[in-house]
Amino acid sequence: MPSSTVENYLKCLYHQELTTEGPVAMGQLASAMGVAPGTATAMVKTLAEAGLVHYEPRGGVSLNPTGRRLALHVLRRHRLIELFLVQVLGLDWSEVHDEAEELEHAISDKVLTRMDALLGHPSVDPHGDPIPTARGSVHTPHLASLADCHTDRPVRIARILDQDPRFLRFLDQSGLTPGSEAVVQNRDADADAITLQTSQSRQITVGTAVAAKILVEPAAGVEN
Repeated sequence: MPSSTVENYLKCLYHQELTTEGPVAMGQLASAMGVAPGTATAMVKTLAEAGLVHYEPRGGVSLNPTGRRLALHVLRRHRLIELFLVQVLGLDWSEVHDEAEELEHAISDKVLTRMDALLGHPSVDPHGDPIPTARGSVHTPHLASLADCHTDRPVRIARILDQDPRFLRFLDQSGLTPGSEAVVQNRDADADAITLQTSQSRQITVGTAVAAKILVEPAAGVEN
């Protein structure tokens, strides 16, 4: 079994690759991991020797197919655990990320398989993030940002990009959680804000920076 440190680096590298063209720079990886560049470089060399990444000094690092499969397996464990903690144990969705960070390295594949079956083989976690399959693939549908969608067209909230606990609690209190619906009623360019009506018939105003962290899809029965 890979160590938790190895798994954390692979998962972090996977996330960095999603927003980076080409190999990930060592400074970028070190910053994301919260370690010194020298520490990150030493670990990446270890990962390269283990056959998990491609590494070129001064060129950056990227996952190879073996490393990507392992990263997705760790991500699968993390997101299934989050859903289990919310749906089965009743924890608040704002507090499960840190718990899952610890547990993702501890549970066996046997337990994970049972957990997946108990949850009904879900495709997304409590925040709307896609759950990789047991075979190591992940389907990430194209979703629009709430900041960019048209006015007066109902949308369904599908995914939350920022999982800071305070932000998640704000969304919960505002009725802007995955599965709920909303309509953009007005955009105020001067205030850099949008006014929404939620499915609970509440009218709220949020900044566009907040709206950009909320991904949506057309509500049921609404065409693109």
